Amino acid sequence: MDLVTARITQLCERLKLGTIGTEWPAIADAAIHREDSLGQFLERLLTAEADARDRRSREVLLKLATLPSVKTLEQYDFGYASGAPRSQLMELGSLAFIERAENVVLLGPSGVGKTHLASAYAFKATQAGIKTRFITAAGLMLQLATAKAQGRLKEYMNRAVLGPKLLVVDELGYLPFGRDEANLFFHVIAKRYERSATIVTSNLPFAQWAGTLADDTTLTAALLDRLLHHAHIVQISGESYRMKDKRRAGHVRVAG
Repeated sequence: MDLVTARITQLCERLKLGTIGTEWPAIADAAIHREDSLGQFLERLLTAEADARDRRSREVLLKLATLPSVKTLEQYDFGYASGAPRSQLMELGSLAFIERAENVVLLGPSGVGKTHLASAYAFKATQAGIKTRFITAAGLMLQLATAKAQGRLKEYMNRAVLGPKLLVVDELGYLPFGRDEANLFFHVIAKRYERSATIVTSNLPFAQWAGTLADDTTLTAALLDRLLHHAHIVQISGESYRMKDKRRAGHVRVAG
């Protein structure tokens, strides 16, 4: 390594320009071959650094989102899910609802792809540079209850509830909440109201949500008022994907 190269390497390390520090010789060789101007060479250097930083940022956002798995809208089987409103779901894929701090509620029986869709929106958000968090309703309640017991509820709410620009709460209604849990969930929705976007998936129609929220009809009405004020309600009907796969495998007998 000559002295000029060594000094460039040291300066790039000092300025935290890691990609330029490793890739500038190849970019310089390509620039000479193309007979680029100095301005074009500099632009290619800066573009390489910016692209690398964007890539690392997306990787970090994806890791922090804690998705159960990476899903995309393109992978969703609209051919099988005939009860899924395709145009509405694809329009939500623009993520404009996040910028408008609007909510999305995905309703439907178990196995019709609600978690897949919620994961797809969350994944797309991370790739767009949006801070996102995915968690089940049961997991959220456990973490909230633990934070409250440890005297860290305000800190947790600020970091994990108010921090993400998109929060996905999956599987609301699979397990009933106690009164304290229902109150905590209400505060989650209330604090994010008109500030950040929230996606909620549930196998229950709204009329049955009170049964999940400690049979508190007053709290449920107040929660729904905030959740649905600026919301896209997506009703999905159809047969479970998992039952379809079992039937194909011969594990479920078709009556006839």
